[in-house]
Amino acid sequence: MAFFKKPDVGSWTENWPELGTAPVNYEDSIDPEQWKLEQQAIFRKTWLQMGRIELIPKKGSYITRELPSVGPGTSIVIVNDGEQIRAFYNLCRHRGNKLVWNDYPGEETSGTCRQFVCKYHAWRYDLKGDLKFVQQEQEFFDLDKQDYPLKPVRCEVWEGFIFVNFDDDAVSLEEYLGEFGQGLKGYPFHEMTEHYSYRAEIKSNWKLFIDAFVEFYHAPILHMKQAEKEEAEKLAKFGFEALHYDIKGDHSMISSWGGMSPPKDLNMVKPIERILHSGLFGPWDRPDIKGILPDELPPAINPGRHKTWGQDSFEFFPNFTLLFWVPGWYLTYNYWPTGVDTHIFEADLYFVPPKNLRERLSQELAAVTFKEYAFQDANTLEATQTQIGTRAVLDFPLCDQEVLLRHLHHTAHKYVDRYKAELEAKSNGSSNGATTSSTTATQKDEVNA
Repeated sequence: MAFFKKPDVGSWTENWPELGTAPVNYEDSIDPEQWKLEQQAIFRKTWLQMGRIELIPKKGSYITRELPSVGPGTSIVIVNDGEQIRAFYNLCRHRGNKLVWNDYPGEETSGTCRQFVCKYHAWRYDLKGDLKFVQQEQEFFDLDKQDYPLKPVRCEVWEGFIFVNFDDDAVSLEEYLGEFGQGLKGYPFHEMTEHYSYRAEIKSNWKLFIDAFVEFYHAPILHMKQAEKEEAEKLAKFGFEALHYDIKGDHSMISSWGGMSPPKDLNMVKPIERILHSGLFGPWDRPDIKGILPDELPPAINPGRHKTWGQDSFEFFPNFTLLFWVPGWYLTYNYWPTGVDTHIFEADLYFVPPKNLRERLSQELAAVTFKEYAFQDANTLEATQTQIGTRAVLDFPLCDQEVLLRHLHHTAHKYVDRYKAELEAKSNGSSNGATTSSTTATQKDEVNA
């Protein structure tokens, strides 16, 4: 069910009473033990977005992904075998050497091949992961190549996005994405293949960066210099409030005004934006494709059907953001923790391929402008991390517009608490089993005596 709030009446947060309204404790962003639990409870048990199918468009195309968020040294290879997209642990079954890499084994790579050949002893695997050749096979003892395929990782595709999951017992990707996933089907992702990407190492907990993107309370202050003086003063005076919030299970979304193309008042934007018809909200000129006009959008986008709608941001737990803009383009964020106070931030922008130089420059301006905004957010987050780390204050009040922050930290704790309960149950089961065995042995000894 979607919730709507009339101006100055009620609140968003009251719609999800389980989240409460008390200050939120941020120790989960500075405790190393909590991070280790998150790694096992969250990143090894949920669906993780790896990229678009356009990265591996034909048979034999592959990419590798380094995933320290899942575990130290974890590396996978994702390949198009001509029939489906598959994922495998990136290691040879002979002696565990990393299978696919170029000059530096710690760096991600991509390419096209007919088979995977280990650099160490030349064991060969086909694109389905089956072992096909063993060097000097006759020297091994009762070796059956069928027993040594590459170890698979669950891999499924939704609307052209590749996901993997390291939990063999997890629900399907379709079920995991839930109502939001169903409600976004049909958006013309496949038309937007012009791709820009950024990657940065951020000195903050992964959840803090997501916190920054699920509220616009900060926008008039932190990004004031990005707007013209008159517009900046107006935003600072009256603030900024989103149009709509929603939470469905582990996932959430925020819908906002802004991003109109072109803006009603050209004095609101900078000269370069007026020239190129572009800026932070993307190119002003809508591409000539189906599926992006207000009456064509999938039902999950702009759920309030507001005329002033400009963008929607969907947060798929744990670390995948999918953000749509009214002019007809989208971007994604991924946050990959590497420690309790560090993570890798990935941003990918997708446009319909440009037809001329002006369109190309308008897309480049949007990509560069976005990067400036992201740097501003990242810089603030590192300052936040250092101060939370002092533990001088750990409980922080959140306003009504920060309801999705409450939800994120609540959901992360839910996964960790469930994982700890499972560990405790297994431990108790093992202890009970040992006690039973011991008791049985004692009873047998008494009978024998």
